[in-house]
Amino acid sequence: MEKDFWLERWEREETGFHQLEINPYLRQFWQELEQNEGGDIFVPLCGKSLDMLWLRSQGYAVTGVELSALAAQLFFKENGYTPKITEIGKFASYEADHIRILCGDFFDLTADDLVNVHTVYDRASMVALPLDMREKYVRHLVSILPPAAQILLVTFDYPQAEMSGPPFAVTLDEIERLYLDVAEIRLLAQGDILAGNPRFAARGVSRLHENIFLLKLKA
Repeated sequence: MEKDFWLERWEREETGFHQLEINPYLRQFWQELEQNEGGDIFVPLCGKSLDMLWLRSQGYAVTGVELSALAAQLFFKENGYTPKITEIGKFASYEADHIRILCGDFFDLTADDLVNVHTVYDRASMVALPLDMREKYVRHLVSILPPAAQILLVTFDYPQAEMSGPPFAVTLDEIERLYLDVAEIRLLAQGDILAGNPRFAARGVSRLHENIFLLKLKA
């Protein structure tokens, strides 16, 4: 999947993946995570997610990474911020009120960019990537996170042949294959959400589950 695909979707305002409310699973399962008041939260492929505001309201500094500068600009503008913009390596950094969005390619991130991170919140990044990129994504993410970091992961699972992503289907077996050697895996919840998502049914999807995982990287 080329970078231009996502840049063009933001330019054309084709952002149906953007949620207009705080994700309910984030509120519901946040207390399942080990809390670290001194640690930062990392939100990969963050877009202009309102979940970053909720995480900040809990007292955490938030770092997101986003390919589209337009998405970062809209996040701060729509939420009443005037960000400070600086250059950090290959990234343009937009920052206000301890929320920082690094604009650039996720795969250009290094461990130095995430040195204070203790939790990753992944609602929209893994499901945004096709199968051939997800293994690369997981390898890179694990390589740049501090030891024993934790990941709150939300995925979709449906018959991939019935619909071309994104969002892509990510099975339980795939999560185990990608993370079992590097993390403890706990399935927090699994829900049948097809009835509440008519746009998927309209595209021919016959089954749609949402899975919520807590992953703890092995030290």
